[in-house]
Amino acid sequence: MTHAGLRHHFPTKLDLLQAVLTWRDQDALQRPDALHVDGVDVIRAWLAEVGRSRDTPELVDLHVTLSAEGTSVDHPLHEYFVRRYDRLVVGLRQALELAESRGELLPDVDCEHAARILIAVTDGLQVQWLLDRESVDMVAMLRRHLGSIVAVPL
Repeated sequence: MTHAGLRHHFPTKLDLLQAVLTWRDQDALQRPDALHVDGVDVIRAWLAEVGRSRDTPELVDLHVTLSAEGTSVDHPLHEYFVRRYDRLVVGLRQALELAESRGELLPDVDCEHAARILIAVTDGLQVQWLLDRESVDMVAMLRRHLGSIVAVPL
């Protein structure tokens, strides 16, 4: 693609970066282990995607950096991240509610709370992993955290 063609589709650098992040999310949703899953299988697919992210540290870094910048209401990607996190919370909450109805969660789990905490723990572990890739095993730490809410093997 020529520079002019690139500028036509992505007028600004942030448009291009948002497209990369959107592609990353859509790619994760199209993986075989993420298609047509529900309940606790959504959590398994989440763990698998976190594991795959170790192969693309530059995309993890891009997400971490832009999501932090996007917390400012005047940042051009603010609304993108608000919508992204809203979708994640809703999707995870629904998966957890189904898992709860199947007896796959421990008693008294607040599904909305658990969804938000899972996202927060994942984001925080990504930052820590970027700072120390040798010591931080994101998947193992997430799996251990999830043991506090999930009643079946992950």
